[in-house]
Amino acid sequence: MLNGLINIKKEQDFTSNDVVAKLRGIVRQRKIGHTGTLDPQATGVLPVCLGNATKLCDFMTEKDKEYVATLRLGLISDTQDIWGEVSEQKEVNVSPEQLRDALEQVKQKGEQVPPMYSAISIGGKRLYELAREGKVVERPARPVRIDAIEILSYEAPDAKIRVLCGKGTYIRTICADAGEILGCGAVMTSLVRTKVGIFPLEEAYTLSQVEQIRDEGRLEEILLPTDRILQQYPALHIREVARRYLYNGNPLTKESFRETVTEEGTCYRIYDTEDRFCALYKGKEGRLFPEQMFLPEK
Repeated sequence: MLNGLINIKKEQDFTSNDVVAKLRGIVRQRKIGHTGTLDPQATGVLPVCLGNATKLCDFMTEKDKEYVATLRLGLISDTQDIWGEVSEQKEVNVSPEQLRDALEQVKQKGEQVPPMYSAISIGGKRLYELAREGKVVERPARPVRIDAIEILSYEAPDAKIRVLCGKGTYIRTICADAGEILGCGAVMTSLVRTKVGIFPLEEAYTLSQVEQIRDEGRLEEILLPTDRILQQYPALHIREVARRYLYNGNPLTKESFRETVTEEGTCYRIYDTEDRFCALYKGKEGRLFPEQMFLPEK
């Protein structure tokens, strides 16, 4: 079984689940999961976890993200993008400075009302399911973190922007909120996710490229080790005497390691005597306890 992550470049009209389903057939294993949904019309970086790395799927959704999007001023739609039903068209008379100011206000606001066409559940039902039934329900605003919004180009009514943000930020809502501030409305017209954590678009592979690499017998070359995205945690290497305790997920004493353990409350990457990544452990009260096991799966 393959254990690790592949940086996939999702193409348009594929859902994130489509990518996982197709990749299962390409690499011929079932244990695969994606790290954050991209709408079918969106393209770009979609890190995919295989084998023991599937335990990182939730961890990866927390990573910072970068997007490049285009928006069109003067339109309002039910989905906040160009693919929905346009309900209003308005005249656009917006200067670059006014657009920049509106986007800055969106950035500083620090919260968003989730769009009706989203996967968020309210009352046990997905918002997009309610929207397809023609229903609009009250949605509480949710905190979001938007670190930067940069205008890359603007020729009214169209603009291209780059957004750096945290988990749960809707780029189409950024566009719609800016349009509301400007009084003319706005919809998103394209979206590319250009980075997730350490995974840039320039190093991503399409599904057809992965298939070709498989046929050439080079899949291991594009598979990033599971511990690659956990480098913020210091590494510890187990002594032979404690190896079976590690494999069983038991608590470990500080004497179990070749290195000195000094940090209470710190998470560590734990490696076995053959230098294989096996787990994340956390120090507490003089011992280390397992946070997540990553024993290689066969």
